[in-house]
Amino acid sequence: MPSFEKIESIRKRLLKDKTVLQVDDYGAGSVTGNKKQRSISSIAGTALKSPKYARLLFRLAHFTNAKNMIELGTSLGITSAYMASASPDSQLITFEGAAAVADLAQSHFTELQLNNIHIVKGPFDESLQNYEAPLSHDLIYIDGNHTCEATLRYFHFFLPRTHEYSLMIFDDIHWSKGMEEAWEKIKQHPSVTLTIDLFFIGLVFFRKSQLIPQHFSIRY
Repeated sequence: MPSFEKIESIRKRLLKDKTVLQVDDYGAGSVTGNKKQRSISSIAGTALKSPKYARLLFRLAHFTNAKNMIELGTSLGITSAYMASASPDSQLITFEGAAAVADLAQSHFTELQLNNIHIVKGPFDESLQNYEAPLSHDLIYIDGNHTCEATLRYFHFFLPRTHEYSLMIFDDIHWSKGMEEAWEKIKQHPSVTLTIDLFFIGLVFFRKSQLIPQHFSIRY
């Protein structure tokens, strides 16, 4: 298992890398997948979760003993590496729309000797149509296409693939009014029994033994 220090050394390298990539943009505000030129350092500076939250994702994967994990939004692979490091017996399938970014992330997984990560390239909706999912997932991390419609679509796509002890994590739940609307609708879904709002991410649980739904906001 690679140490946090090894993963963070890659982050530091990325933040200094001025190499320019041709990036397919399928996120919020983009419909056609426009190509944009972006430096690796700018992607790292804006898209990567901070070490604090990346380590939280590691702890959540470890705490839930997650074996089958999904991530929508690989980016440069930092959070992927943290989650996959939580258990050598786990399997992480991560989706990335931009092929050039996905290739760079894959090189980081190879460098870290993380052989339990499988990366899927292409727009999320197209990739998910062809996705042959396991019967259920233990941890699902949704970090991409930050619109209300897309977020709810991904929630309903993965909901039948959860079990009582699954954890679904949503990134940037307060990023926009649309994301806040999606978060409120997710909280009110009858399958959801517990949510924890950490401001930058939201945790969703499905414990059937909890008869009365509870929703918490915690300063983290």
